Amino acid sequence: MCGISGIIHLDGKPVAEAQLSAMMGAMKHRGPDDEGWFAESGLGLGFVRLSILDLSPAGHMPMFSADERYVLIFNGEIFNYIELREELIGLGHQFRTTGDSEVLLAAYVQWGEAMLHRLNGMWAFVIFDRKEKVVFGARDRFGVKPFYYCVDGARIIFGSEIPSILAVLGRKPRPDEEAIFNYLAFNRTDQGADTFFKEVKKLNHGHFFKVRIAPGQSTAEPAFRPQRWYNLREQLKQPFQNAEEYRELFKSAVGLRLRSDVPVGVCLSGGLDSSSIVSILLKDFDKKDLNTFSAIYGSGRTGDESGFINLYQGQLKNMYSVQPDEHSLMADIEKFICAQFEPVPSTSTYAQYKVMELARQHVTVTLDGQGADEELAGYHYFFGFHFKNLLRKGKIGTLFSEMGHYYGKHRSLYGIKSFVFFLLPAFLRTRLRVMEKGYLHSDFFQANAGGADTIAGDLYGSPSLQDALLNHFEFKLEHLLKWEDRNSMWFSLEARVPFLDYRLVEQTLSLPDELIINKGMTKHILREAMKGTLPEEIRMRRDKIGFETPQDEWFRTPIFQKYIRDIIHADSFKNRGILDIKNVHQLYQQHLDRQGSHAREIWKWIHLEKWYNRFID
Repeated sequence: MCGISGIIHLDGKPVAEAQLSAMMGAMKHRGPDDEGWFAESGLGLGFVRLSILDLSPAGHMPMFSADERYVLIFNGEIFNYIELREELIGLGHQFRTTGDSEVLLAAYVQWGEAMLHRLNGMWAFVIFDRKEKVVFGARDRFGVKPFYYCVDGARIIFGSEIPSILAVLGRKPRPDEEAIFNYLAFNRTDQGADTFFKEVKKLNHGHFFKVRIAPGQSTAEPAFRPQRWYNLREQLKQPFQNAEEYRELFKSAVGLRLRSDVPVGVCLSGGLDSSSIVSILLKDFDKKDLNTFSAIYGSGRTGDESGFINLYQGQLKNMYSVQPDEHSLMADIEKFICAQFEPVPSTSTYAQYKVMELARQHVTVTLDGQGADEELAGYHYFFGFHFKNLLRKGKIGTLFSEMGHYYGKHRSLYGIKSFVFFLLPAFLRTRLRVMEKGYLHSDFFQANAGGADTIAGDLYGSPSLQDALLNHFEFKLEHLLKWEDRNSMWFSLEARVPFLDYRLVEQTLSLPDELIINKGMTKHILREAMKGTLPEEIRMRRDKIGFETPQDEWFRTPIFQKYIRDIIHADSFKNRGILDIKNVHQLYQQHLDRQGSHAREIWKWIHLEKWYNRFID
């Protein structure tokens, strides 16, 4: 797990070492153990290393092929590298190292870009063919590992983090207002290639690029055309026949992600997903010395899951927890904004930040349950898609039965309201979201609402539950993976996600609705698969919390009242033309008076303004 960066001069102009050094320095937290660089023929590659597999100097990068024709920089892990290594040895390859990087390079030499489909892991890498002067780069199927780039005339700048690119951009970046609109109106980011910085794009998940360096090229625009190499919709396999099949493949996914030459732990929230990982490790791998890391807030407080976490007391020797509060958030807020370097819509990301900070004191690798909600319909609004699909198929009796089960188990109308919302035309969905917020400036709305088609149309317009899950993998999952990558790598920590083993995903998303949502309960096949493995109190949980925090109360405390008022009354905040300032002030006062809970919106105002202050102003 590392950080990669580089500059491509398509016209062959040399890349200065000082620029590579600046890019590497901007993300040294991603790789404190080693660093290296390479410059030749208009290409410069920079690398910072966090040692996970093959801790010896042999794992140094940039790494060269045996004949020195190919050069690699690589961020991520190839979990099936042992099996691939044996296959490649059978084909005549020899290896000097015991890690996955040399296997990745040999796989490219052997199979070219077709080797991508053989990889099970998470990655962003670049390989340079010194003979043909071709640069090839690729990103994993679902976007676990990041890859950002900027096309700047005949120069292409790329890196694992945006600050690495900004370090050599040479001018002040501009805000992308469509990204800001989607963040404020929908709590969504990363549904496409855009970032919050107009100059910086991301290589979409499941995509690669190939560019040739040749003297005389004056612009990178026609030369840099990312292509899709993986489309989940086209790769769906036969669904699991039963819960036992699911459990076996889930166990395999967890087992592969134990491959490490450094200590491994689990981020344990107390929910179904992370608890399933812990229970599999206990039951199937006898990992009683496992380290777990949790965020707690005190019994009865919003977001606290200590009652479920404590069910593992006596089974695990090393359980650690941290208790974020308003004072820690105030103390950490500037560092947290730097760690994320793009706005996030909730302080739940801060809770994860604190868990990663805690974990780094004990391990170098963590496993967690990211991706299970998108794979197994974990959010309550997925009931809306389920109901919509039943209506579309004319299964009216089943529809009313499922609605009854939903309300009976959750005493909530949220899933039913979501159903009605998803039936509306896309333009009405957008307008309702904006009206619901009530604080967006009308001019800002008119200028940017047209860019919401992906969210209001594709994501919220999914005609069935399966389409909704596929669209979440395409347009929604990645922002969660981005936040996790940034939180973990800020503390030089690698985060692994067993639920996103592509073998598991491709069979799970082929399942019929009733194996995902059944009688008012989500994640049906996982719950069935974990019978006898997971504590029953967790296996049959009906609530969904995740890394929620008591942010409602935090933003009513004296320490935050002053902080928030200073921000929302500042001239810079008022003059941006994004928010209706009168409504902002009214909503905050309502929050203080307990006439509503607007903490999520308040946090978005705070983070957006602090982002402007730090990166734009």
